[in-house]
Amino acid sequence: MKLHELSSRAGSRKTRKRIGRGIGSGKGKTGGRGGKGQTARSGVRIKGFEGGQMPLHRRLPKRGFRNVKFALKLNELNLGRLQEAIDAGRLDTSSNIDAAALVKAGILRRAKDGVRLLGAGELKAKVTLSVHGASKSAVAAVERAGGTVEILAPKLEASEAAA
Repeated sequence: MKLHELSSRAGSRKTRKRIGRGIGSGKGKTGGRGGKGQTARSGVRIKGFEGGQMPLHRRLPKRGFRNVKFALKLNELNLGRLQEAIDAGRLDTSSNIDAAALVKAGILRRAKDGVRLLGAGELKAKVTLSVHGASKSAVAAVERAGGTVEILAPKLEASEAAA
């Protein structure tokens, strides 16, 4: 093979379509932009504009609330991932497993506001976990394996839980 015989793979390079170069090109006159007006111009096109009628997104009632300011960003961790790390020897089951230990083991990238333990997968090892929150199924699975789960999040009062 010589330098002049090199070529790119078939279909990997596509020639640019030259628009606005006469009616015979198939992309002449309006240049693929349709008719006139706002839609033919570059830049702004009103999304959701319904010709002066009240748009659908403003006719529907406002609902709900997202507590972005105080919401905690938690890492979700399934029991299956935890068992994989234990089997691989990255986690020490004899010591307490918390967010810092999970980051050090490479299971989590960063600690964020804490860890929420979820019940997907199977846990066989006896472990002691300190997490911000855990699902009922996850707690049951850890206790079935002979371990314990310490939940670090403050307990909700009866009035807050009902609301």
